[in-house]
Amino acid sequence: MRCNVLVEPFVLPFAAALGAILGSFLNVLILRLPKDESVVFPGSKCPHCEAPIAWYDNIPLISWLVLGGKCRSCKAGISIQYPLIELVVAAIWALAVWHYGATLTAVTGALFGTILLGIAVTDARHYLIPDEFSLGGLVIGMLLSLRGGWDGLIFAVIGAAVGFVLLLAVAYLGEKVFGKEAMGGGDIKMMAMVGAFVGWQGVLLTIFLGALLGTLVFVPLQLKKKMLVPFGIFLAAAAAIVFVVGEAIISWYWGFVVGG
Repeated sequence: MRCNVLVEPFVLPFAAALGAILGSFLNVLILRLPKDESVVFPGSKCPHCEAPIAWYDNIPLISWLVLGGKCRSCKAGISIQYPLIELVVAAIWALAVWHYGATLTAVTGALFGTILLGIAVTDARHYLIPDEFSLGGLVIGMLLSLRGGWDGLIFAVIGAAVGFVLLLAVAYLGEKVFGKEAMGGGDIKMMAMVGAFVGWQGVLLTIFLGALLGTLVFVPLQLKKKMLVPFGIFLAAAAAIVFVVGEAIISWYWGFVVGG
């Protein structure tokens, strides 16, 4: 159900602003978690001269534009990743509210999308999925599942269990067949988190779509030159697709199978 923006014109701008703020914090997580640094202390600082960044230079999107993408102190360039992440998360939150209305489902989708973006960027940069995203996201998914009562919680628990066990089995079999690690522990814990949000059927669809996306991208890269492609990126993209249109895809599939 979509939000009636004519009746509630403040909802989308509020959602976008909240998303931009969370996007700013997501930048901190992406930068510091792989280094095992605190995400609270010290405060924001320039990555070049390490000068503390004042609050008025740390306003999501706006400060980067006002400063021309440069540090006020040393004039060194600040990566465009910062405003891009803020913009994407702002869009995620605005689109979630537009699509689902001002509901807990919108909050669930927006938080899930934010976590998946953090996983994708961190895995792309460091070949790492921090537990704060996977296990922290698992807890968030379980708590938000309570909006559906006990049925919602059972849905999330079964989904998380299937996601974890299935990827664990794939990792075990892959190691036996290929003689080396075939699936990272971060991917396994990530799929437990995904299962808490999309359920066991969603897990199966996520793995299928993730493998399909990974194959479409990975094979051409391997033909060109040997590259290590983090699978978490494709799982994150697939999980986002499944959350939005997974039920429709699954219904179509069962209709196709039964009808055939």
